[in-house]
Amino acid sequence: MEVKCSYREVQAVLDDCLEEVSEVLSPAGVKEFVDGLELLCMMGRGAEPVLVYMEEAAEIARHTSEKMVYSVAKTAYQISRSPNAEAIVPFLQGIAEIARRLEESKLLQGYLDIVLEMVERTSISIHGSHATMASPGLVPFLHKAPMLLGELTIGGLKRWMDYGIAQHSHHPDHLAEFFSLESADSRAVMQRERHGTLLVDVERRLDLFDQALWRIDENLYPYSRMLDERSDPRPYYDDKGIFLPDVHDDLDNGITGMDQYRAALAHMAGHRRWTAPVFADNRSPMQRIAIEILEDSRIEYLLMQEYPGLRRLFLALHPKPLEGECNEETESCVRHRLTMLSRAILDPDHGYRNPVILDFVRQFHEIMEKGGTTTMDMETLGIQFMARTRLQSDALPNVWFKDTEISYRDDNRNLWQFYELDDDEDFHVEPTELEEAEPDDALPPRHYPEWDYSTQTYRPDWASVYETLHPAGDAAYIDTLLRKHDRLAKQIKRMLDMLKPQNYQRVRYQEEGSELDLDIAIRSLIDFKSGHDPDPRINVSHKHNDRNIAVTILLDLSESLSQVVGSNGQTILDLEQEAVSLLAWAIEQLGDNFSIAGFHSNTRHEVRYYHIKGFSEHWNLDVKSRLAAMGAGYSTRMGAAMRHAAHYLEHQKADKKLLLVLTDGEPSDIDVRDARHLIEDSRMAVRELDQLDIYSYCINLDPKADEYVADIFGKQYSIIDNIESLPEKLPKLFLALTK
Repeated sequence: MEVKCSYREVQAVLDDCLEEVSEVLSPAGVKEFVDGLELLCMMGRGAEPVLVYMEEAAEIARHTSEKMVYSVAKTAYQISRSPNAEAIVPFLQGIAEIARRLEESKLLQGYLDIVLEMVERTSISIHGSHATMASPGLVPFLHKAPMLLGELTIGGLKRWMDYGIAQHSHHPDHLAEFFSLESADSRAVMQRERHGTLLVDVERRLDLFDQALWRIDENLYPYSRMLDERSDPRPYYDDKGIFLPDVHDDLDNGITGMDQYRAALAHMAGHRRWTAPVFADNRSPMQRIAIEILEDSRIEYLLMQEYPGLRRLFLALHPKPLEGECNEETESCVRHRLTMLSRAILDPDHGYRNPVILDFVRQFHEIMEKGGTTTMDMETLGIQFMARTRLQSDALPNVWFKDTEISYRDDNRNLWQFYELDDDEDFHVEPTELEEAEPDDALPPRHYPEWDYSTQTYRPDWASVYETLHPAGDAAYIDTLLRKHDRLAKQIKRMLDMLKPQNYQRVRYQEEGSELDLDIAIRSLIDFKSGHDPDPRINVSHKHNDRNIAVTILLDLSESLSQVVGSNGQTILDLEQEAVSLLAWAIEQLGDNFSIAGFHSNTRHEVRYYHIKGFSEHWNLDVKSRLAAMGAGYSTRMGAAMRHAAHYLEHQKADKKLLLVLTDGEPSDIDVRDARHLIEDSRMAVRELDQLDIYSYCINLDPKADEYVADIFGKQYSIIDNIESLPEKLPKLFLALTK
């Protein structure tokens, strides 16, 4: 294999090195190794970094992944682009030991990211524009890193580094002392982060535990809760092996980190032995949670029959929610109820009095005592529990999380399978009486990223948007609303007459039009008389040529629209229907191209987007019937809906594109705990639309919107405090925006 590297020292050992790495790497991996080698030769820092890389590459691949070999070379190259050339060799010399310590490619990538962050944040800039002097702390950090990762998790190392930079970045000498562990606060912070049981220290004992008790011979891999991209990083297993947290702290109740690892391994071993996947497509997110909880309880029941000593571990690690602590009027208590049910099944002395929970505990034990149970039994029981305990408040965005996280249980990814992944394309299951079938015109989901402001990165393919045509209702209801506002419509009509473009452009070759095109008509008559098929496009129509606008009206259809406002008993939804009906009529009169859509969400996995009027449709009975059937439910994941609306709006041929968002509250969803997360994501969505030349504007009906709406839309918003005035203000506001 030809390698582009002019260093004689490298060429002298190249053949032996390629032979060695070929025993560890695949042909594709060898190619990436060579690419990395050539990259290091190209950076012009001498032969030593290249020789160290060649020596350590095989060890990196053995302990993590062959894909990390090139990543290491790329990181060294990025260091060389800074004033820190002397750090390249120490970085490469320690990387194999760090790979042995971390044993997982994601964790090694986390370490590489930490090194590059260290380069960026601690290299000294004299003039403030770019770094001109080497980082005083980088080389000491690289020398200590293998030892530090023997004591700390990758998350602990990151926090230790952040503290050192925050406290000493202004003083180079102190920075060097901190990262060489010579200062007192450096050692104190390290001791503070040095806690718990590291997986790498007990991995061999856990392997023996798995093989002896469960006859499972699988590799164990650590993951960092800090670096894991999942919102709820719990243990899991897949074809590669078993993944566990990289550290567990000892608990105050006497349960050690080793005990927690044993509980997690036992639970996953039970799933591998007794759980059979079930189809998830026709199950709502809440039904899935209930099925998962009951299947976890079934697995633990079977485990405790075989090894009764596990009960002590499970009881000590399973939270015990306080009955009545969750307010079912103001909070979503689904997780609270299900955790109480799980605890009551596990603990005979649970002390709960809720009759429904007691009844389902009884049903669960009756099923288990019969023997021969299956996952399907728990599926049926879970659906029944959700149907019997369902409350309107379950859809509220304020979800009760206290004492509901069962950390030793895995994330149940292996419990579910999906129709589209099944080999039998004709497989079909009729919906049960407890669930509704999906609309026939529903499309496959589109996946959109979501902005994570805490890490300043996108979560790729995070939100799943399901779009469908909105169901139809009674179109006459919309006509009734328009007649109700007949006087207001006449006022708007006068405004429209002033806004309507006066310049017309002739459009020939039309089957229908306002006048006859004589040239084409005579030619068609001649064709007809001579026995040929005449051209039916004998008319001319006209269109305005100086107002070219495309508008999407995006309606928030969340549960809060059901709120009654004013003294006449109308809901916010009723007023929204009236306002949008008047607005749609007004836009149609102007001749602008527009669409109407609504949205709501039930976690990131289910953002519903409803087409009410398409760009190619006119304001007709079909559109009115869909608008009449609008309903309210679930939550408000605004960023995903705006991105999907922009997907259609950006393809419209118009001089000006406007996305008009009508909402009554801030973005929220039941799977989001940080109130700022969806606000920041929506803010980023507005920026993305700006880059597409789409002007977004928000009309907010929340009197408290001043607290957040400017963070999302800047100055592009209006707040309507008196919601009853919405039918009057919305059309006039639109006309003002599009003058």
